Amino acid sequence: MRLFLLGFVLILFSCGTDSEEEKSSLPRPKGFPMMDIPKPQYQALDNSHPFSFEFSKYATVKKDTFALAEPHWMYIYYPRWDAFIQLTYKSVGGNRKKLDKMIRDSYLLASKHQMKANRIEDAILTTRDGRKATVIELEGELATPFQFFATDSTTHFLRGAVYLNTAMKNDSLAPVIQYLKQDAIHLIQTLRWK
Repeated sequence: MRLFLLGFVLILFSCGTDSEEEKSSLPRPKGFPMMDIPKPQYQALDNSHPFSFEFSKYATVKKDTFALAEPHWMYIYYPRWDAFIQLTYKSVGGNRKKLDKMIRDSYLLASKHQMKANRIEDAILTTRDGRKATVIELEGELATPFQFFATDSTTHFLRGAVYLNTAMKNDSLAPVIQYLKQDAIHLIQTLRWK
């Protein structure tokens, strides 16, 4: 009985708290580095396009090199986060059926993410000068959390999508996603047709 009681007391006292040395050797969950989010600053797009807007000074404009890319398709690339806003421009040419197809295609491209998206929500954004644009927000582990399109209904149509080239841990990338969405909204707010 004494031996049993002694064993019980030893077990009881050996279950104390871990020393600091033991705690530091325990495996930790993988962490994410703190995001360095700069204060937004903007610059004007060059005049070689049928539209103008302001984009981030922390980004560069790159021509879209996709084999089927049309003139005035581009990427606004953010090297800091390996992310970009892809822009595709099409001339409407006064053709209402063509415009309707472009709008349907924009919704179709967004809906392709339904399998992974927790939520897809579209809304009309009214700019400061009264123009309208459609914005589509997508929630979930997606490469494209924000899409939009704007048109003057007769001549111009511009579609944009925010893309992240990193692993899609969007909860840890939330500050970057929010920054890119705000830049896309600023682009829409400053968009002018020529």
